[in-house]
Amino acid sequence: MERNYAIDFVKFFAILAVVIIHTFPGNDKLGYFILDNASRFAVPFFFAASGYLFSLKVNNHTESYSYFKKYVTKILKIYFSWLIFYFTYDIVRLFFTNQDELPKYFDGMTALNLLYYGQGTSGYQLWFVISLAWSIAILYFFFRLKKVKLLLIISLCLNLLGLFGQSYSVFDELPVSTTRAALYVSLFYTTMGFWFASIQRFPKLNYFYLFCFFLITQIFEGYWLEKGLDAKHGEYFFSTIFLTVFLFLFALSSPKLGKGSLLTKIGANSLGIYAIHVFFIDMIDILFKKLRLEQGSHHLFLNLLDVFLVFTLSYIAYQLLQYGKKRMLINREGDSKG
Repeated sequence: MERNYAIDFVKFFAILAVVIIHTFPGNDKLGYFILDNASRFAVPFFFAASGYLFSLKVNNHTESYSYFKKYVTKILKIYFSWLIFYFTYDIVRLFFTNQDELPKYFDGMTALNLLYYGQGTSGYQLWFVISLAWSIAILYFFFRLKKVKLLLIISLCLNLLGLFGQSYSVFDELPVSTTRAALYVSLFYTTMGFWFASIQRFPKLNYFYLFCFFLITQIFEGYWLEKGLDAKHGEYFFSTIFLTVFLFLFALSSPKLGKGSLLTKIGANSLGIYAIHVFFIDMIDILFKKLRLEQGSHHLFLNLLDVFLVFTLSYIAYQLLQYGKKRMLINREGDSKG
């Protein structure tokens, strides 16, 4: 099947949105609030894209189980590699700054945190990677049963239920520690992307305008819940479902969008940027503190500079890591032949 360039093109804006969420201060300024809520399309789109691409491969692979096993193994290798990286970084940082915090740090490294929630280290963003692994495993099980539509309905219900662990907890709070996990977020969007791959034709609508409409709806929904009802800060909303659906349909209906673009090339490396960018957030924070700049209160220009530095350094660092891996493989092959 011909490559869809639009997915990687949109991934560029999605990974930029993730960096914006993690670098901009979480204060009460209306501009920051709007930008934060508008950026919440990013992670659902990543999950939907992963489900869609997994569907294309597993449906066209003669040995679907071998591909599934290879795919999940790859995700788990990525997860545990970066988990070790952030664990090592945390230990070194605490050793030189606050050794008294080390016992408390190890208390948070439970099996549930590490193997399901993706918590326990400063690499809090790694929840996405382990949640994707769980979602793909559940999805493949239902795929073999030929019950993907059933899973789509179940995961949608779980996603809606998960809202009551977020902003909608103002109405009735779900008794769980967090709903930022596989069952409540990633399973639905991954299954949705998988299901989209089986649809041959889509209605001819202007999906981009519909995406923009629900993007604005999401901002107002977040404002109504958090400011109007004094709810907890939400990471996803009811309107996020429609927003993600129409953004993904826009990407599917415009497969040539971004072909040959630098943005598409960067978007194709979004997972690497996602994994490493939290490290550079810490590094830039340290730099700003050395320069005596208040991270929580500096003005818009410094916020944008923060985003630019974190994003650029993350992309360059990941490219260097990939180059290093290729050189090691070439040298290893050369040694084996020699």
